[in-house]
Amino acid sequence: MAAEEEVLGKAYDSRLMRRLLTYLRPYKVQTAIALVAIILKALADTLGPYLTKIAIDKYLVRTPASAGMLDRYLSPIPLTGIAQVATLYVGMISFSFILEFGQTYFMQWTGQKVMFDLRSQIFRHLQTMHIGFYDKNPVGRLVTRVTTDVDALNEMFTAGVVSIFEDVFVLAGIIAIMCKMNWRLALITFAVLPLIAYATNIFRHKVRDSYRRIRTAIAKINSHLQEHISGMVVLQLFNREKRAYNKFSDVNYAHMDAYKDAIMAHAVYYPVVEVLSAVAISAVIWFGGSSVLKGITTLGVLVAFMQYAQRFFKPIQDLSEKYNILQAAMASAERVFKLLDTPAEITSPAVTQKSDGPGRIEFDHVWFSYRNDGTPDWVLRDVSFTVEPGTTAAFVGHTGAGKTTIISLLLRFYDVQKGAIRIDGVDIREMDLVDLRRRFGVVLQDPFLFSGTVAQNIRLGSEWITDAAIEKAAGEVNVLDFIRTLPDGFNEKVRERGSTLSTGQKQLISFARALAHNPQILVLDEATSSVDTDTEFKVRDALTRMVEGRTSLVIAHRLSTIQRADAIIVMHKGQVREMGSHQELLAKRGVYWKLYQLQYKDQELPAGPVEGVTPQVIAGASD
Repeated sequence: MAAEEEVLGKAYDSRLMRRLLTYLRPYKVQTAIALVAIILKALADTLGPYLTKIAIDKYLVRTPASAGMLDRYLSPIPLTGIAQVATLYVGMISFSFILEFGQTYFMQWTGQKVMFDLRSQIFRHLQTMHIGFYDKNPVGRLVTRVTTDVDALNEMFTAGVVSIFEDVFVLAGIIAIMCKMNWRLALITFAVLPLIAYATNIFRHKVRDSYRRIRTAIAKINSHLQEHISGMVVLQLFNREKRAYNKFSDVNYAHMDAYKDAIMAHAVYYPVVEVLSAVAISAVIWFGGSSVLKGITTLGVLVAFMQYAQRFFKPIQDLSEKYNILQAAMASAERVFKLLDTPAEITSPAVTQKSDGPGRIEFDHVWFSYRNDGTPDWVLRDVSFTVEPGTTAAFVGHTGAGKTTIISLLLRFYDVQKGAIRIDGVDIREMDLVDLRRRFGVVLQDPFLFSGTVAQNIRLGSEWITDAAIEKAAGEVNVLDFIRTLPDGFNEKVRERGSTLSTGQKQLISFARALAHNPQILVLDEATSSVDTDTEFKVRDALTRMVEGRTSLVIAHRLSTIQRADAIIVMHKGQVREMGSHQELLAKRGVYWKLYQLQYKDQELPAGPVEGVTPQVIAGASD
């Protein structure tokens, strides 16, 4: 991540700039107003010294033909004429203020709109990415794309490009007027430009290196904070606070050190430009004063040149700074567009098929590997089984046997490399993703709650779920009594990740969430592993009601859940090794029997049929 943040490319990339400018299309009216205001303001800013020249030469020194094109509009009476020039000057300043207000308002407004659209596009794109994408990209990097990188683009739109345009127009206007008034004094003023260019080049490289180190340090700070705040429990449990603090201090010091170098570069560069501009002004005074005494030029021209010389070097200083803003923005644009151009590997097909059956699940010779680089490390090998509608199938096996992978493939978080997965005879790759996942209700081992209320976490944005349905679902999973004890009941605020609730309470709310959505297929991935024994007895009754009329897939190690399944599918090293009921698998004395001997012997329930559950044969087993 830090290596990617470290790269700074060209200060201007036409390909990236053209793509960035497409975000201005919806706001072209506001952008056009801002650009017109920039041009007019640049013109107004360059006319001030020229009015000073007119006032001095026409009324104070009385040089013939000194007013030029304004001569016919100005009074020949000195006091009246000076008042007219002063009024023009004040009017121009007022006009410049209005223009700057308009330009600033419209560009800031447009910049915020563009950033809103860009952040929305990035977040929408992130939601379409498959789970494998997040396996490869750390959270800190993606957060940096939405925050720091977009902020860099915002600075370019609202400050960088605007200032560059304004500075270029002001410089062009000043150069044109200076050359027209006295080209010899203009050349004297421009004589220091090679020195300023040399100093600017050194400054640009120094600041560029500092900004690169700053961005790298910020990326490391974001990554460190995200990782260690998320793992604060483990950090404190193993007394690693001091070590973590020392590591953070090193990263933080690198950030401060990079900023100190940038501050030093600014502290040296701006005084150097000021000194060189003062030298240029001194040369103008020396040679211009001599020309005035000899009658070659006028006093008004000399005074105007001094003012123009002072204004000439400020845009040059700004341009050197805006160069770095533009360079950082181009690097941010490169990273943002690289993210946006990353294709979503799991998408709905152009033509989808509907699956309106009762929920029959079929795995047909499925092979899958998380690595798809030509040398796959198979996690599932030739897996075939069928789960009939309305039955409950339990998956057991050692850690890494492929149980959770089966659920991930069924929800199409990943696509299989070989074989097919079908629901009611339809390949899930031919189904609309929204329709596919809407059929499932999933309760994971690690329950995740969002910031909001308890009711919002159960409803999860599904407005069609009524308050009565939420309360009914909570009652059926035996969490209603707990919710009623909360000060605000279902409107009780839940903090980030449900930090104010116990793991068992969060798990029960997850059960209520799954039940409230009334899924056709229920998936429980170690769903009872986080609840205590007393709560498990409550959940067991709830599960009996939840699985009625639904196809259910259960991954669990607790025998109380597994024994009640219509069939148990035993996974071993990515393959289906055994299938059958609890008693049938024990009679085989195979893999399941060994697992039972190791883990479940002391927890066995009395043998015999369970009321309300009729064992059914599940077809299609393969070794």
